[in-house]
Amino acid sequence: MKVTKIDTRQGTDNSWSFSNGNCLPLTGVPFGMNYFAPQTNFQNGSWWFNPRDPIFQGIRLTHQPSPWMGDFSYLSLLPINGKLNGVTISDAQSSYRSENAIFQPHFLEITALRYGYQARFSPSMYGGTLQVDYKQEEAGLFLHLPKRYVFQQLDDHQIQGQVINFAGSEDPELTFYFTIKSDTAIVTAQENEESVMLYFENAGQVNLQLGTSFISVEQAQLNLSRESDKNFSEVKQAAAKEWENYLNRIEVTHQNSEHTLTFYHNLYRSFLFPQKFYEIDKNGEKIHYDTLAKSIKTGVLYTNNGFWDTYKTVYPLFSLIAQEKFAEMLEGFLNSYRESGYLPKWLSPDERGLMPGTLIDAVIADASSKNIRPDLMPEFLEAMKKGATTSSGHSNYGRQGTLDYLKYGYVPLDYHESVNHTLDYAYSDFCISQVAKKLKDSESQRYRKQSRNFLNIFDNVTGFMCAKDKTGEFRPQFSANRWGQDYAEGSAWQSSFAVFHDVGGLIAAYGGKAAFQEKLTQLCNQAPTFKVGGYGFEIHEMSEMAAIEFGQLAISNQPSFHLPYLFNFIGKPENAQPLLKMLMTQCFDSSQTGFPGDEDNGSMAAWYIFNSLGFYPFCPGTAEYVLGMPLVEKATIHLSNGKTLEIKTSPNQPQQQFIDKISRNGVTYTKLYFDHEELMAGGDIKFDLGIVPRSRNYQQEDYPFSLTKK
Repeated sequence: MKVTKIDTRQGTDNSWSFSNGNCLPLTGVPFGMNYFAPQTNFQNGSWWFNPRDPIFQGIRLTHQPSPWMGDFSYLSLLPINGKLNGVTISDAQSSYRSENAIFQPHFLEITALRYGYQARFSPSMYGGTLQVDYKQEEAGLFLHLPKRYVFQQLDDHQIQGQVINFAGSEDPELTFYFTIKSDTAIVTAQENEESVMLYFENAGQVNLQLGTSFISVEQAQLNLSRESDKNFSEVKQAAAKEWENYLNRIEVTHQNSEHTLTFYHNLYRSFLFPQKFYEIDKNGEKIHYDTLAKSIKTGVLYTNNGFWDTYKTVYPLFSLIAQEKFAEMLEGFLNSYRESGYLPKWLSPDERGLMPGTLIDAVIADASSKNIRPDLMPEFLEAMKKGATTSSGHSNYGRQGTLDYLKYGYVPLDYHESVNHTLDYAYSDFCISQVAKKLKDSESQRYRKQSRNFLNIFDNVTGFMCAKDKTGEFRPQFSANRWGQDYAEGSAWQSSFAVFHDVGGLIAAYGGKAAFQEKLTQLCNQAPTFKVGGYGFEIHEMSEMAAIEFGQLAISNQPSFHLPYLFNFIGKPENAQPLLKMLMTQCFDSSQTGFPGDEDNGSMAAWYIFNSLGFYPFCPGTAEYVLGMPLVEKATIHLSNGKTLEIKTSPNQPQQQFIDKISRNGVTYTKLYFDHEELMAGGDIKFDLGIVPRSRNYQQEDYPFSLTKK
């Protein structure tokens, strides 16, 4: 796939009250330290871009992973002509026509109607090049530097500076350094409260090369010098090559070209986060800024990632097609542990402590199960155990309610979102047991037993996971549709089935497969009603669930990602297959409203990728992928080990909503899952699709992993 086919505005038409992705149209290189996007409304806070806005306020250098997290170390560059009547971004902004602009992963092009110029930008890992074709007199640049900044003009062709602005950081003085080199002489530089205005000698075209750093201004200069011999075209070509290196790791064809576009838009989003937070010093050594110690450390580091979202899909995708990058990310996450004392949960740029659980445990266990970075696993196991047994005393770090969880076997309702904490800790305990087992650690069985703590909050009367107080009593006046309080971004419907490692045990708690099937059917076959509950108002996730009309299956948010696959565990994959196909075709597209809810750092994009291919990493840490329903007509997956896996489906029209039979390398395949090792062996998988379901009786060995055998 050519990177020029991708329009980065997919999922960017959003507001605080309703999300169609809450994405930004990010231009950069895969996993880049910086991203760039046109800014259309600085006054709108975290929602500073909307594709329907007719205003251009400059190309913003951003590190915003989500509007709910906010931006840090940001600035913007707005070419201007002539003297302005004021010094604010509103005084300098220009109208533009979005439909005439180019938004691509490696390239931006904007025509400013007020000034008449055409501006183009292409990125590199630590900077990029802005090229402007000025059409009027007094060519200039409005450099917007919000909050605190320092500026210095070095000579007629180069400036440097720094900004201090952040949504949150352990270091309130976190500083971002930049330098800009112009091929046209800078004749004046005017400093204002939050801006600097530069004016150039009159020239038709000006090229500005940008270098940045979190280390020092000298490092920014070094980063710039490594790119300074490239012209604009070469920078653009290099960025395109980096993108196509990743995008071409999966080649797909569809009879419906819209599905192909949607697939590659999502593949692009899968390779944006986490972002590099390390640089290369003058000796070629990898270094990064440690915000806790407020000093420079050696080694790699990555940021802008919420593991509550991404563990489910992003890292399992990397384990298939980007193992080399995954391996380095693991090293970075271990450095976060070494510097803070706890494994990260939500990094931006350092630990923000959001969302329940410590679900990096699943990322580690998944890597361990697939033999990725076995050299790091002993220290990771030590870190996982520490998080499971030691209270940090700081809400940002480690598990919340750790000691009470160990005492009672559940997190009591005194803690916010206690049900999700309990379920996530039980799953994390399983993940710890998996790594411990691999390392022949004596505590493997203890954590395996502890992973069944989910049963301690299962209410046989309601058939849901419910909050308990310290005396063992369930919270009174239960409502299955009440959001918040005991549940994270959902109600009991979305949260009660998060038992990835022991679905068999959950089925047994319901009294068997028939009762479990009835509960799943009830989940799907009802109106998407909700009560605002602990939130006190309608949050955007409620609105998004109601909008798609899939019952309580809120695919708009991560807790529901696995729900359709639960039918596999009762031998009813035919119940999930049309549901999955409808979710893919009705809730996702390549447009500016292309997601059913927050995309979240590649997590929803990678969900779409897996589902399009016909399998899903239901329980990271088991090295299995549960059978789904493919949407692609053909896919060629170039695996990290150099082998190739081909997937073919036939016939593949909208009416074919069921899998009739599967063959693997020409042999009939009856299991309800694939394991990682057999996928990595390459070969081919053929799905024969049909228009009516074919029920089967499955053998014990055909079912996916579960601690409790079915």
